[in-house]
Amino acid sequence: MSTSADTTAPPLSPLPHDTEGLKQSIRDAMVRFVGKDPKQATQRDWLDATSFAVRERMIERRLLTRRQFDAEDVKRVYYLSMEYLIGRMLEANLRNTGILDETREALAQLGQDYDEIVAWEDDAALGNGGLGRLAACILESLATQGYPGFGYGIRYEYGMFRQQFEPYRQVEHPDNWLRYGNPWEFPRAERKYPIRFYGEVVEHHRNDGSVHYSWEDGEQILAMAYDYPTAGYGRRNVNNLRLWGAKATRDFDLRYFNEGDYIRAVADKSQSESISMVLYPNDATAIGKELRLKQEYFFVAASLHDILDRHTELGYTLDDLPHQVAIQLNDTHPAIAVAELMRLLMDRHGLHWARAWELCRQVFAYTNHTLMPEALETWPVDLMTRVLPRHMQIIYRINHEFLEMVRRRFPGDEERLKRLSLIDEEGGRNVRMAHLAVVGSHQINGVAALHTELLKQTLFADFYQLWPERFVNVTNGVTPRLWMIQANPELTEFLGEKIGHDWQYDLERLRALEPWVADPELQQKFQQVKRKNKERLATLVRERTGIRIRTDVLFDVQIKRIHEYKRQLLKLLHVIELYNRIRDGENVPPRVVIFGGKAAPGYQRAKDIIQVINEVADVINHDPQVGDRLKCVFIPNYEVSAATVIIPAADLSEQISTAGFEASGTGNMKLALNGALTVGTLDGANIEIRDAVGEDNIFIFGMTESEVVAHRARGEVPEAMLAGRPALSRTVEMIEQGYFTCDDNATHAELGHYLRHQDPFFVLADYPAYREACERADALYAQPECWNTAALTNIARMGYFSIDRTVRDYAEKIWDATPEPVAPKRNGG
Repeated sequence: MSTSADTTAPPLSPLPHDTEGLKQSIRDAMVRFVGKDPKQATQRDWLDATSFAVRERMIERRLLTRRQFDAEDVKRVYYLSMEYLIGRMLEANLRNTGILDETREALAQLGQDYDEIVAWEDDAALGNGGLGRLAACILESLATQGYPGFGYGIRYEYGMFRQQFEPYRQVEHPDNWLRYGNPWEFPRAERKYPIRFYGEVVEHHRNDGSVHYSWEDGEQILAMAYDYPTAGYGRRNVNNLRLWGAKATRDFDLRYFNEGDYIRAVADKSQSESISMVLYPNDATAIGKELRLKQEYFFVAASLHDILDRHTELGYTLDDLPHQVAIQLNDTHPAIAVAELMRLLMDRHGLHWARAWELCRQVFAYTNHTLMPEALETWPVDLMTRVLPRHMQIIYRINHEFLEMVRRRFPGDEERLKRLSLIDEEGGRNVRMAHLAVVGSHQINGVAALHTELLKQTLFADFYQLWPERFVNVTNGVTPRLWMIQANPELTEFLGEKIGHDWQYDLERLRALEPWVADPELQQKFQQVKRKNKERLATLVRERTGIRIRTDVLFDVQIKRIHEYKRQLLKLLHVIELYNRIRDGENVPPRVVIFGGKAAPGYQRAKDIIQVINEVADVINHDPQVGDRLKCVFIPNYEVSAATVIIPAADLSEQISTAGFEASGTGNMKLALNGALTVGTLDGANIEIRDAVGEDNIFIFGMTESEVVAHRARGEVPEAMLAGRPALSRTVEMIEQGYFTCDDNATHAELGHYLRHQDPFFVLADYPAYREACERADALYAQPECWNTAALTNIARMGYFSIDRTVRDYAEKIWDATPEPVAPKRNGG
C-alpha cells in the first residue's frame, strides 16, 4: 500500500536571540559547520561561525516571509541589476536582525573581540559606485517595509578590482572575495537553467498557418542559483537576492585528458564559466565586448526563466503576469530582457506576438541612470546576430512595428524615424539598448528631478513626445540603517537621546531635531561625535597611506568614481592653489583634503588624474614649509566599508560635477545626512538637497545646465579662461611643467594641455566660482556655532532622501505593489 508524503511545511522552532542562546549557536556552528575545536579556531573561523549562527536566524525569518507571500495574493517585484555593492554582510545582518549587542557580548564571553572578527570579512564588491549601492539599498528597504521584492544579478567570482597605487598610478588586482567561501550564500542546485548562445533560428509552420520559431544548436552553459537572504530592519521580513553562477554543461573532455592534454581537457569548462568570473570585463576589445554581452544575457535569461517558473508554480496563468509580476530594469544592462521575455512567451509558451507584446509592456519598467549618450549601451548588429540570433530577429520586428506606429503619427518625418529607431544606422549598425528598454517598458524614470526633466527635453525627447505619460521621476535615496545607524553609532545614540528612535523607520522624523540646532549643549555633543569620527578616519588614513593627519581641522572630502565630468581635477586645482598660497606666506585655514574612488581599467584619462593627484599629494605632504596646515590623501581601494568610516568624519562634501551630467548622486545624500555641508553645482540631486536644507546651509556655485549648453555653443577656447587669473595660470603651468613629478613628465604635460585646449567639462570656466564657494565654506567653518547650526540643519532636513521614500515612490508610481510585513520578532524568539 502506498502512502503520500506529507509536504505541509512544519512550524519553525524559534531560535533564541539572547546572549546565551547566541553563544551556544556560535559554539555549535564552529563545530558543525566550520569543523573546528574552538580552542584551535582562527579569527576567520570565528567570523564564519558567527555568520552561520546569524544566518540560521535570518533563514527562519526568510521562510516565514515566503510562506506569508505565498499565502497572500501579492504582487512580486523583481529588481534586475548587473551590480549590487553589498559591502560586508555580518554587521549589516546583525544590525537589521536586532542582535548586534547580544552577539558582541556573546563573542566577548567566548574570548573574542567583535571588532577584530568583523574586520576579517571581505567587502562583497559586486558593483562600481552609485548604481550598485542603490540596488543594495533598494533591496534592504523592500525588506524593511515588507514589500515582496527580490533581486537578481550575477555571482561574480571576482568583484570590482582591488585598487593599489604603484607607485602613484592605479593598478588593478583581482578581488577574490570568494577565496575563503561565503557563509551567507545558499547554493540552489535544483535551480539550474541552460542558457544558449550562437546557433540558428529555425522556422516552423503550425496547422493554422501561423509561423513558430525555435532557437537551436550553438552552445549552452548552465546558470545556477545562489541565494543571499536580505534582512529588513527590525526583525521583520527577509527577502532574497538570487545571484547566478555559470557552470559548464560538462566538466572536462576525458578523451583529451587521457591523451595528456590537460589544458585542452578543461578548456570548454573554463570558457563557459568565465561568464560569471569578473565584474565588467574590459570591453575595449572584441572579445571583451562579446563577453560583456553574454554576461548580460546570461543573467537576464536565467532570471526570466526563474520568474516565469515561480509564477506558474504558484498557480498563476500568463494572463496574470501584469497583476502578479513587476520587473525593474536597473539601467540599460538588463535591457535584453525585453527580447528574452518575448522569446519565452512565444517560443516556449506558444503565445502569439500581439499578446506577448502586450504582456511584456505591462511587466517591465526602466530606470535610466545617465544623461551621457556615449554611456548608453549599444551592441553591433553583427555581434548580436551571431551571439543571440533569435533576439536580433525579435528586435527587428519590435523596431519595425514601432517605426510603423511613428510613421502614422508623424508622416514624412524621416529624421525622427532615424532618431527613434532601435537600430543606429550611422557609424556602423548598432542596437540601441536604451531605446529597446524605453519601447518595451510601461514606465521610464529618472533618478532626480533635474535628471528626469533633462531626459524629457534631450536624451529621450522624441519618446517623451510620443508617450509623456510613461515618464516619471523617482529621486534616489539612501538607507539610514547603513549610513547612520551602522556607520555613525555615536550620532545615532545622540539623536536617540534627543528625539527618540522613530526616525530609523521614518527619516522625516529627523525634523524634530530642528528646534534644537542652535542649542549650545547639542552643538557641543555633535562636535564630540564629529571629532571621534575624525579620529577613526585618521587611523584608516594612517593604516592605508602612512600619512598622519590632524583631526582639529576641516575635512574636505571627494569620494566617488573617477570620471572627467565628476571633476576631481577641479578639486585638485584648488589644492595646488592652497599649496602655493601657504608657500607664499598667506594665512590659509588648515584643512585635510581626502580623495577616494576607482577608475575603470580602460579609462586612461581617469587613471592619469589619479596619478597626478597622488604625485601632487606626495609633494604637499612632505613639504616642511607646509607642515600640517594642508594634507592631501587619496585613500586606495575605496569600498563600502571605507565609506562608512570616511562619511561620518567629513565636514565638506564635494559634489562638483558639471551641471547636466550627474543623474542624481547618492554620496551627496549620505554626507549631508551625517552633517557634512555640500559645496556643489546645480546638478543631479544637489538641487533637491538645496531646496530641502535651504540656500544658507549649502555652498552652490558654477554654471547651470543651460549655461553649460550656452557656453559650449559659444565655442570659447578653454585657455581664454586663464586670462587675468594669475593664480589659476600658475597652477596649470605647475602641472604642465612637471613641478610635482620626478619622473617622466608626459602625463602631467598632457593633462595641462587637455585643460588648456579641450576641457570638455569646463573645469577652468567654473574654477573662479568654485574658489569663491570654498572661501565661503572656510569663513563659515571659522565660526563654529554657525557651522554646527548649518550641519545640524542638514541632518534635520534630509528625511526626503531616505531610500524608504524612494521605494514607496516606485511602488506607487510604477509597480502598483503593496507591502506585506511579517510581524516583528521579539527577543528570545
